[in-house]
Amino acid sequence: MNRIVSVMVAASLLAGCASDGHRAPVQTNGSATAKPQAVDEHAKVHVVQKGDTLYGIAFSYGVDQHELAELNGIKNPNQIKVGQQIKLPSETASSEKIPTETPPAHAFVKDQPRVVKYAYSEAAVAKAEAVQGMPSRSEAQPEAKPEAKPETKVAKIEAKPEAKTEVPASTEDAIDWGMPAQGKLIGTFSEAENRKGIDIAGKLGQPVYASAPGKVVYSGSGLRGYGKLLIIKHNKTYLSAYAHNDKLLVKEGDTVKKGEKIAEMGKTDSDTVELHFEVRRLGKPVDPANYLHLEKP
Repeated sequence: MNRIVSVMVAASLLAGCASDGHRAPVQTNGSATAKPQAVDEHAKVHVVQKGDTLYGIAFSYGVDQHELAELNGIKNPNQIKVGQQIKLPSETASSEKIPTETPPAHAFVKDQPRVVKYAYSEAAVAKAEAVQGMPSRSEAQPEAKPEAKPETKVAKIEAKPEAKTEVPASTEDAIDWGMPAQGKLIGTFSEAENRKGIDIAGKLGQPVYASAPGKVVYSGSGLRGYGKLLIIKHNKTYLSAYAHNDKLLVKEGDTVKKGEKIAEMGKTDSDTVELHFEVRRLGKPVDPANYLHLEKP
């Protein structure tokens, strides 16, 4: 008998738990499972390593160095420290829209005038108008008709086309690009296949030239896959890069002229002797063949 009573009590307790719409927390090692915290997948940072430069970091991630400096409040790109966290621009902006609070329905409901029925008569009409808060017919004044204004004739003036002002060529269009090395084109640019530049075959120690005048902003081998690399800043829009060199003949901060020898061809981080040449516009890789006027194979 006691066993039957115990079963009935247990059943009633289980029914009570189910009826209140709540489930008991799942226990893990004697404690309730904690809800995982939301993680912002778009928040990215680069931790500065020894040998890193702001231009090199921007080049690695394919972003504009000016945008990177502005995002991190860096006034001098040469003053970054090992261990410093550099925020990277988000690839895509959040598409979530903040819902707009909708006022309660009663806010849109206006007080309606009261309706009272009377038997039809002149007195009933007067009473109804009084209830509605309307002036009686005797008090109502006829609506004044607006006076017709004399038609004003507007003379049509034909707009004359504005004189075209020739806009001078921008600084980026003024760049006169030249071949960075002599040799056979063995690799072409392909955005779909993530090939960010062109490859020119050559001989070990062959001269590598600056494709356009500018300032050397990176000289080193800290970027994986590029070997001994040079990056030249030409203006606020364009950079050019020269990778897989055997020797680097210029250093960061040097100003170079178009056609000046800046390196010797090699095969650092490459299976063959070649020059990998890139052009970056606002940090993004573009096809160098379009600037060098090369015929694509």
